[in-house]
Amino acid sequence: MKRYVLDCYALMAYSEGERGVDAVAEILKDSLADKAEVFLCVVNWGEMYYISLREGGKERAELYKNTLARYPVNIVEANKELTLQAAHYKAFHKMSYADAFAAATAKLKKAVLVTGDKEFKSLENEIKINWL
Repeated sequence: MKRYVLDCYALMAYSEGERGVDAVAEILKDSLADKAEVFLCVVNWGEMYYISLREGGKERAELYKNTLARYPVNIVEANKELTLQAAHYKAFHKMSYADAFAAATAKLKKAVLVTGDKEFKSLENEIKINWL
């Protein structure tokens, strides 16, 4: 079974119909058909919420949160192992702390990171990336 990690870029592309929406929709469709396992770090889940709250208000943030909840997306809690891996990525790669959690989740879950965020370019040798 294919394994994917969605980052905030992928979530926002899907929610707002931006570039990459079709690829993310296909992954979510596969998750509904038990053809793919999808993961999302709780930090990136919160990132999606705060961005949509800031840009569109509470109604939009709740809509995005509730839409995502309809899919079998596994929310990964930020435990010590994940946090240490994220800290390592943040220390040695130019990326946001939230992006470091997405990368760490992909590494620890042995999954493909789905993103269009160029901050992940330096990690192409460490994790698999599906570029949107």
